Amino acid sequence: MQRIFLAFLMCLSFVLPATAQAWWQDDWHYRKQLSVDTTPQGAAINEALGRTALLVRLHTGNFTFDGVKEDGSDLRFVAADDKTVLNHQVESFDALMGMALVWIDVPKVEGGQRQDIWMYYGNQKAAATGNGQLTFDPNYTALYHFDGATGAPAKDTTAYGNTAQSATGTSIDGVIGRALQFSGQPLLLPASPSLQHNAGSAFTFSAWLKLDQANGEQLVLARREGEHSLLVGLNQGMPFVEIDGQRAVSTQALNPGQWQHLALTAEGSKVSLYLNGRESASLAVAMPAFNSVMAIGADVSASAYLPFAGAIDELRLSKVARPAAQLLADATSQGAESKLLAYGVDEEQSGYGFGSLGFLLNAVPLDAWVIIAVLVLMMVQSWFIMVRKNRMVSRVSAANEAFREQFAKVGTRLEMFADDQDLTLRLQHSSLWRLYLLAVKEIRTRREQGADTSSVSAATIEAIRCSMDGVRTRENQALSSKLSTLSNAIAGGPYIGLLGTVLGIMVVFLGTAMAGDVNINAIAPGMAAALLATAMGLFVAIPALFGYNRLITRNKEVSADMRVFVDEFITRLAEMHGESQFSEAAHRRGNHANAHTNAQAPA
Repeated sequence: MQRIFLAFLMCLSFVLPATAQAWWQDDWHYRKQLSVDTTPQGAAINEALGRTALLVRLHTGNFTFDGVKEDGSDLRFVAADDKTVLNHQVESFDALMGMALVWIDVPKVEGGQRQDIWMYYGNQKAAATGNGQLTFDPNYTALYHFDGATGAPAKDTTAYGNTAQSATGTSIDGVIGRALQFSGQPLLLPASPSLQHNAGSAFTFSAWLKLDQANGEQLVLARREGEHSLLVGLNQGMPFVEIDGQRAVSTQALNPGQWQHLALTAEGSKVSLYLNGRESASLAVAMPAFNSVMAIGADVSASAYLPFAGAIDELRLSKVARPAAQLLADATSQGAESKLLAYGVDEEQSGYGFGSLGFLLNAVPLDAWVIIAVLVLMMVQSWFIMVRKNRMVSRVSAANEAFREQFAKVGTRLEMFADDQDLTLRLQHSSLWRLYLLAVKEIRTRREQGADTSSVSAATIEAIRCSMDGVRTRENQALSSKLSTLSNAIAGGPYIGLLGTVLGIMVVFLGTAMAGDVNINAIAPGMAAALLATAMGLFVAIPALFGYNRLITRNKEVSADMRVFVDEFITRLAEMHGESQFSEAAHRRGNHANAHTNAQAPA
């Protein structure tokens, strides 16, 4: 009973309307819960990431795009305290196609934890506030989404404004929105003060690459200053970093046709190369000073290196050495299969649940909740009985099958298994085993009382059959117990739900008459809430109906097995100890039955 009560409380927690948390601002009608999950069930990141720009991928599978402005300018991201507004940048938003990419600035991402963020929307008067210069921390000196049109220079998202000096390549679909497909010409980044690099200073380069062909030595990044050079490229698909002639090659190769994350960090006298967030090569050398242009996708001048044959997306440059944990988080969270961000339910300001569900639950009156609570209790009870009885019948059927295998070995020794304790333990759930033990007990009882069991009379055989029939009846009663509760749920659930609907409709019409308001908007919510009780009643009855029919069918199969076994055992007993007497008794019972039938037949 305690289990039923606990299950009842759990079901109520889903059925009854939840108390919503504080709403950020009343002008925003909807919100959606987002959870940054670094636990083992999510991204499995144990180290703290600190300030991180997280990618929010919205599509029709996790967002309905109902109520939001067409350009997404009414999006707002608020921390779990419903007070702190987070910076964000809308990279792309297409409500018609149901696709959007938004970056949000999370001030602190902890390792091995789950923290919530609220995305508010649904304010047609809201002005756009998305700003990439505020979303990404100021240590990023250049950041390119490549979301511009083909033929336009790549635009820097950061406040440094390091827009590319010239346009190159074509715009294609990338791992995050759009990407830049290179065609042999380099993407030149300006020799601005923000991109100037002092000798031994920290530096980070990261990008998503999709290699078309792994032929020769291809350059991804090239920067030269006098005798000094920094080269990042691919040698037959194997990433490498080369500084002033010293080279370190990755132990892993890029797979052609797949988007993969490549990063380079420099700090002090160590330069490290990362592939998909994992360090794959390093050089014990400090980076020299550079104040020249940086070339992406090819060398700045003629050289023996080939231009990069492929596409690049989400190119980032930093004046700090990004931690390995952050690079791993970027590599695992920016792809299409990210587990770092979990998407919760949408909520409307009027109540819990998106759209009409909030209005519906708010419109349910107290008397209807009482009816629904009774139906939930019936539902939990019926499901508990169905599960329990199904397990019971499964155990009985399996044990009966095992007994059948043993009984097939009996032959003429009907009592050979009666004293087997191991078999008794194994077949404790078998109804056939209990019938067998009873029959053997009846035979031994008569033997202990001095009866000659080598020749059993027809009356004795009939008495043993009656004893076995009694046990069979009790076994059938045990199989059928509690099924009346399912029958009550099937028959009574819809009627109880209908009672709740009738009471709800009465309340709706009474309130409408007293208020003098007969418009459809005043009546519809109450009518829909009243029908919820009938729907709940059907939800109780329909599973109980299928479960009841299933259990009845299985019970009939077990009962048939018991009936067949009784006939088989009695026949063997008659064969071994009293065949002629039993046949004569059976013949007399048949004649008596025919005479009784003829006496009742009409003249």
